[in-house]
Amino acid sequence: MEHPNAWSTYTDEQLAELGSFADDYIAFISENKTERECVATAIELARAKGYRSLEEVIESGVQLRPGDGVYASMRGKSLILARIGRRDLTQGVNILGAHVDNPRLDIKQNPLEEKGDLAYLDTHYYGGIKKYQWVTMPLAIHGVVAKKDGSVVRVVVGEDGADPVFVISDLLIHLAADQMEKNAAKVIEGEMLDVIVGHKPLRIEDGSDKKDLVKRQLLSLLEERYGIAEQDLLSAELEVVPAGPARDLGFDRSMILGYGHDDRSCAYPSLRALLALDEAPERTAITLLADKEEIGSVGATGMQSRFFENVMAELMALTGHGDGTLALRRCLVNSDMLSNDVSVGYDPSFASVFEPKNTAYLGHGLSFNKFTGARGKRGSNDADAEYVARVRACMDGHGVNWQTAEIGKVDQGGGGTIAYMLAKYGIRVIDCGVPVLSMHAPWEVCSKADLYEAYRGYQAFLTLV
Repeated sequence: MEHPNAWSTYTDEQLAELGSFADDYIAFISENKTERECVATAIELARAKGYRSLEEVIESGVQLRPGDGVYASMRGKSLILARIGRRDLTQGVNILGAHVDNPRLDIKQNPLEEKGDLAYLDTHYYGGIKKYQWVTMPLAIHGVVAKKDGSVVRVVVGEDGADPVFVISDLLIHLAADQMEKNAAKVIEGEMLDVIVGHKPLRIEDGSDKKDLVKRQLLSLLEERYGIAEQDLLSAELEVVPAGPARDLGFDRSMILGYGHDDRSCAYPSLRALLALDEAPERTAITLLADKEEIGSVGATGMQSRFFENVMAELMALTGHGDGTLALRRCLVNSDMLSNDVSVGYDPSFASVFEPKNTAYLGHGLSFNKFTGARGKRGSNDADAEYVARVRACMDGHGVNWQTAEIGKVDQGGGGTIAYMLAKYGIRVIDCGVPVLSMHAPWEVCSKADLYEAYRGYQAFLTLV
């Protein structure tokens, strides 16, 4: 069964809408490279559409009505947004779920070191990466530094054209004979991912201690610019990411080269699809933007936490169902969800790891994965046939270009998403998303057509009853 190339199906009006949406997406992922930044921007966009925070609604003592928009954030890293529908919540809700964390390098708590007249920040990589891909490229630092007085300093360095950038060095080819004999996992090891951040020593006018002058010069700059002392790095969350904006890819500008397509190419359309609802939908519509997916969805901001369940309980109470659990359980078991995470796109350069009939192709639309997992579907949510049929009917009924896929050949590997964590409530869930090349690399590739079809498909799903 073949699915047509989506580009061949578009009207001039759709092509114009596609281009505009892609431009907005490029701006979003270029300006928001951490989960905190994504959540903060999503809240700004939601408030502009009339959404109120859950805390505001609770404090007001007013019940939620059809058409009301509400959001809740967990530690500024995960976000749940809801547009209240006309039907009672016990009849179920429609959920779009994606994640906003990405593979990256996190700066360690005690990171600053001087070696060979160079200042370094030590890092601990986050998520599944090929470590050798992170050397010799311009890097930026994003994040926050929390101080003991309760203030929080926001840091973004390396994105403005006037900013400096940072780098991890590699061994010159002339001395790399032994390095070139290593396998790819060992060419660059985790403790070698130290980021060069300075070289100029502090000027000493007298005969005082001349130890670590480069490090001391850097600390003086941090104090001067941000009011940050070395001890403040103990309570910092600083992320090292590729520097620079996402860009159009190809002479025809049909693709996007950018950091964070996994999973912001799904998170952004999920957000936009919900915010496009100006009136009350039939069923309450929800978008989840989760943290920590790349490391197992753990912690207070990951999908394995009680954040989703707690927010849903609050929504039940605010729509007249009290604080009991039975109505909540009825709501969840009657609900439908798309677990929106990227799929691997077919790459002809590595054709041997794909099974062509069951692979997503760039430009062929939103990709549905009935199951994920690896080697026997381990760790997979496996959507039931009846739900797959309902989703098919929904997509076809709205003229959405879509395809089906698996993540490579059966014994080659696989992948996981947040789907099974929501399925435990009885929610009907299927994985779907945008096909991506070079997934988990610092710079990934997606098709503008697939991005646009994700947006259209998510809009269609929110009408499901």
